Amino acid sequence: MVVERPGRTQIHVSAPLTGVITHVHSLPGEAVTPGTLLFEIRLTHEELVTAQTEFLKTLGELEVEQREVTRLEQVAETGALSGRTLLERRYARDRLQALLKAQQEALRLHGLTDQQVDAIATERRLLRSLLVTAPEPDEHSHEEPLMLAADAEAARRMTSDPAETQQEHLPKIAKQMTSAAEHPGHLLVIERLAASKGQAVRAGDPLCTLSDPEHLLIEGHAFAEDRDTIARTAAQRWPVVALFPGLEEEQPVTGLQVARVAVEIDPQSRILPFYLELRNPRIRDLTGPDGQRYVDWKYLPGQRLQLSIPVAHWSDQFVVPAAAVARDGADRLVFRRNGRLFERVPVHVLHEDGQSAVIADDGSLFPGDV
Repeated sequence: MVVERPGRTQIHVSAPLTGVITHVHSLPGEAVTPGTLLFEIRLTHEELVTAQTEFLKTLGELEVEQREVTRLEQVAETGALSGRTLLERRYARDRLQALLKAQQEALRLHGLTDQQVDAIATERRLLRSLLVTAPEPDEHSHEEPLMLAADAEAARRMTSDPAETQQEHLPKIAKQMTSAAEHPGHLLVIERLAASKGQAVRAGDPLCTLSDPEHLLIEGHAFAEDRDTIARTAAQRWPVVALFPGLEEEQPVTGLQVARVAVEIDPQSRILPFYLELRNPRIRDLTGPDGQRYVDWKYLPGQRLQLSIPVAHWSDQFVVPAAAVARDGADRLVFRRNGRLFERVPVHVLHEDGQSAVIADDGSLFPGDV
């Protein structure tokens, strides 16, 4: 049976911070590339808002204190001011500088980058708009920056012009936004939406569930007694054939490899699961009038199939379709063409399954016989 890859096929997207969803950009069933904008959130996260506010407040106080120190230094040069007063104001300025550095680190702990902290200091505006994009399944960085901007329009510019963003302000974020161009073939499908426009969400609340259907697994079932046989097939890397009944022309999938064998046997059914990796091709890729992209895949989780597992290896033997071998009592034979006639040729069958038969090369048949 076709199954999902545990921990990889399903990708859950959660709200990074508390806020209100102002826009939902994608629909269930839509195919998106990593870096595609999914949600816009207006931040109401109290801790982050407070941290930004305190940072701006300290920044303003530091500028006032610096101007006062500069003024007092000029007065002190004339001798009209004691050095003690100037020293106290310098100490006050140093305390504000230390507090400002601590508040900068607090903002970084909330997920802001150095460029975003500098933008707050330069523009004197709070970052209140958060963008949530489709993640990159193969990216496992623990320092992924939040996509924050002072307003929704500035946030959208981060997605519409990632090249400019990369050069000027947010290189890490721009790299994420250009990942779709770097990996044009990787698609994620939106399976479920767990949030809607106007909904208030807290940090960690689910927003949507994505799936990566391009890479799946085949879960095969064998009896416990066949464990050594399956393990030998995996160790020898013998190719496995899968047949999907009901598909058009029932074309077999060849060249599969046993990836792993389960470490335990089901105590009730005495079945031993084993797994093979399955590449899932696209059979339809359409873009709707509104720009939404929809993709159909050849294989679906839950789809049943039959596996042909090799158990032995023969060299220099004949392989024919199973239907080519006939029975005559206890004898096995094939029909070989001889001019306009077909003659009966007794053969020794080494192995036979529903698809093919292995015939011993004992001189009864020769390469090129029809």
